[in-house]
Amino acid sequence: MKITKAIASIFMACSRWTFVHEEIPQKVVLIGAPHTSNWDSILMLMAFWKVERPIRWLVKDSAASAPFLGRIVRALGGISTDRSSHHGLVSSLVENAEKAQTFTLIIAPKGTRSPRTYWKSGFYRICLETGMPVQFGFIDRTTMTYGWGEAIHLTGDVEADMTHIRSFYEGKTGFHPKKASVPRLRAEDDDSARQWLLKGLDGKEGNKK
Repeated sequence: MKITKAIASIFMACSRWTFVHEEIPQKVVLIGAPHTSNWDSILMLMAFWKVERPIRWLVKDSAASAPFLGRIVRALGGISTDRSSHHGLVSSLVENAEKAQTFTLIIAPKGTRSPRTYWKSGFYRICLETGMPVQFGFIDRTTMTYGWGEAIHLTGDVEADMTHIRSFYEGKTGFHPKKASVPRLRAEDDDSARQWLLKGLDGKEGNKK
């Protein structure tokens, strides 16, 4: 047994929380919500160590390049991000996903532990560009469970896709309920944001892959 799986097994044996999950596709973007605490990341890390699935996740360039912390971040699957070159990041992720046999990218679309009106849409763009499904990772304090549920292919119909996502997360409560936000993309309310999100993706909807 790998040391990481052993650590996860001990953690789960001692924790009041229960890990539940469904099958993971070979290549997938897993979103995590509601994101209200640093404990969210710890629970998800234990979950993936338990199933022995390598993961990748986005981290600020400053953290990934730090002398000591950076080595730990990269060892745990952190991918350095430069916020000034978003399109380059997406292209890089798409390229990495296409080359890998197994690829699991974890994203917390809210982007912060504090409440916000809109989620970041990067996960949506990446899923459409790669054809990878999105899987619903979750924390639910009301049932003391965490893990991931179903995986779906996004269609390019932003409202329909986000309605499905909202339905899954409805009623799920994080560590700090007051910091939660309803899953919503700016592209649902803003035509220019929608055009930007879907630009150049004609015929690339995930359900056509």
